[in-house]
Amino acid sequence: MRRRAGSGEAGRSGSEQGEGAQRAVRHSRTIGRAVALGAGVVVLAAVAVALLAGGGSDYTVTARFINAGQLVKGNLVQVAGRPVGEVTEIDLSDDGQAEVTLAITDDGYAPLRRGTTATVRQASLSGVANRYVDLRLGPADGAEVADGAVLRTDETTTAVDLDQLFDTFDADTRKGLQRVVQGFGTSNEGRSREINRGFLYLNPSLAASSRLFSELNRDTPFLRRFVVDSSRLVTDLADRRDDLAGLVDRLAVTTRAIGSRKTELRDAIGQLPDFMRRSNTTFVNLRQALDDLAPLVDESTPVARKLRPFLAELRPLARDARPTLRDLSRLLRRDGAGNDLIELTRAAIPLDAAATRDTQRNGATRQGAFPATVDALKVATPELAYARPYAPELTGWFDDFGHSGIYDALGGASRAALHVNAFTLVGGQLQPIPPELRQQAFAAGAQTRQLNRCPGSIERGAVWKPTPDYNCDETMVPPGP
Repeated sequence: MRRRAGSGEAGRSGSEQGEGAQRAVRHSRTIGRAVALGAGVVVLAAVAVALLAGGGSDYTVTARFINAGQLVKGNLVQVAGRPVGEVTEIDLSDDGQAEVTLAITDDGYAPLRRGTTATVRQASLSGVANRYVDLRLGPADGAEVADGAVLRTDETTTAVDLDQLFDTFDADTRKGLQRVVQGFGTSNEGRSREINRGFLYLNPSLAASSRLFSELNRDTPFLRRFVVDSSRLVTDLADRRDDLAGLVDRLAVTTRAIGSRKTELRDAIGQLPDFMRRSNTTFVNLRQALDDLAPLVDESTPVARKLRPFLAELRPLARDARPTLRDLSRLLRRDGAGNDLIELTRAAIPLDAAATRDTQRNGATRQGAFPATVDALKVATPELAYARPYAPELTGWFDDFGHSGIYDALGGASRAALHVNAFTLVGGQLQPIPPELRQQAFAAGAQTRQLNRCPGSIERGAVWKPTPDYNCDETMVPPGP
């Protein structure tokens, strides 16, 4: 009975294990089907994306350029240095312009906005067909540029090749430019480190120049007039080649003289950054002054219009003044020694030293003439201040003394006469004073030792005391009523 019970338990245990194995197989099959189904869904999604992407088309625009030289299919289209597409087609229009098809593959930049401009730029100067199209995007709130739309020539800019620039020069000018470049290389040979340090300051200069040219480009008629007037100026200068040759020779002498003062020049350049910083601060502070000057400029506009006839009348004067200016140039600089104003200026240097600087004379340091005069005037200031109120009397004395001088055939002479009161008024008639009374009358009328009169005391009733404590005696006046 025990054996049968044990065998029954073993049978039941085996059947249970078989059912568990079957359940595990069914579970694994379910997981496999789920994984296969998921993989199929992923594959279908990938195929759908591929089909949709392959079946669609990129956003394209056509840009018309006057010249698209060295631009080829496959060149990049960039926005601020970031590739956003490529050039897919280059065709020639009926009017001889290049029609370049631009495919924008970056959805973040499609569609473009009105106001967008396209420029053909060079990646470098050392290759061929190394161009790309640079897009400057329009405002974000602008109208959309439709797919397949055209950017007109006024919305595009063609790159300027160096060959085109050099072709504007004649053969002699190109040779001269070649010599200038070769001379620049010779003069800067072995100075690569200094030049590289100088290039560090080039970027700010180019940025400032870019802003300047942008402002000039805003006023195209004025710029065109400036170029035309400059052409006339260059033509006039070409007519005076002989004078310019002398100017260039003197400039070469001046440049050599400056080059011989390398130490002083280096010190001056070392002080230039501080000067430029102060100048920058000054220019910034001038902005407010320029705002204040705007009303003055507005008010001056009518006056400027009236000045045009005056300036037109000055043109004949400027033309007639050429000989005078030419003679003045010869007066300033003439061949030879000691015969022009420059030599006179050099000769005046010792005079400047004697007049303004201390010098050694007889073993002692002597002040210059001007500093010594200043010290003397400082000492004499009290005396001059005291004598100043007496200036009218002094002037009157010079005037009377001047009228007493005469000139005749024998030379200069002076005339003077003594006036003596030898008459007296008696009964309404002027009678001579008897001789016995004349000495008494003279003693009664004459006054002596009046050495401290006040200003104006030469005329009775005109005594003037500048200050209450002024050193003068108001009672010292001429005799008489």
